[in-house]
Amino acid sequence: MTERRTVVVTEDYDGVRLDRALAALAGISRSVSRQTIESGRVLVSGVNASMGTIPHVGDTIEYPLPEEEAFHPEPVAFTVALELEDVLVIDKPAGLVVHPGSGNKTGTLANGLAHRFPECAELGSGHRWGLVHRLDRDTSGLLLVARSPSMYKYLQNALKERRIGRTYLGLVTGRPGAATGTIEAPIGRDPLRPTRMAVVRDGRPARTHYRRLDTWDAVTLVEVTLDTGRTHQIRVHFASIGHGLVGDGTYGGTEPVDGDPGRVWLHASLLRFTLPDGSVHEVASELPEDLKLSLEGLGPPQPG
Repeated sequence: MTERRTVVVTEDYDGVRLDRALAALAGISRSVSRQTIESGRVLVSGVNASMGTIPHVGDTIEYPLPEEEAFHPEPVAFTVALELEDVLVIDKPAGLVVHPGSGNKTGTLANGLAHRFPECAELGSGHRWGLVHRLDRDTSGLLLVARSPSMYKYLQNALKERRIGRTYLGLVTGRPGAATGTIEAPIGRDPLRPTRMAVVRDGRPARTHYRRLDTWDAVTLVEVTLDTGRTHQIRVHFASIGHGLVGDGTYGGTEPVDGDPGRVWLHASLLRFTLPDGSVHEVASELPEDLKLSLEGLGPPQPG
């Protein structure tokens, strides 16, 4: 009998075409996703789905697992910053993809988690192998991982209720006018380039807070905190105010900029969360070497 799996539609795929949502959430190719839907073997919240079905956040998508797309645990290099009975905090290196998907079947953080921690393999794609949130491939830093279904549900709810603190360091072009500020603008799929996100009128609410830390002639180091977790939120929001992240060829422009480390200059530096027993945990991550060298190459920041 063909193995079946279930994934839950996240906010990132609310209202997205079913074939695209299934491919991303299940880690299968778009062509296999379409073929599976057209075969009539996909259920959305228990109802037979077609290509015209539009999933929404919280819906379940049940599908047969194609053998050629099967997920396999494998050794992957990453650092464990904190290990508790039901929780892990991973310090992800830049360049590592978090979830398997089209074009990234193997070598992802999920593959590595399933290999090193069998309980993450048991959680499977339906619980995203325990990964509570994600980082872009070129973003380094801290990720929260659950080691049981109950903890995954608890941390997912905590994230939605903004009870998990996430702090980032980013290097942006130019100098934001205010020493502290909030960018509040809805984010959705770019109607002209659907592989990108953009500030759009009918997008999902998104709020980003920042404060300036250091400034040079052409760039500024900022500390960023999030109230929401939309896809590419920090990158899109700073680009929308004319201060794209250094090294971001997608949203920040292609002109050479001082301090470019050869990837997006963004690091998830701090995680703060409370567990059901009331214990509070705060985990920090130092800047990786490439970002340290980037700042050193800029020289001393401007006074004040």
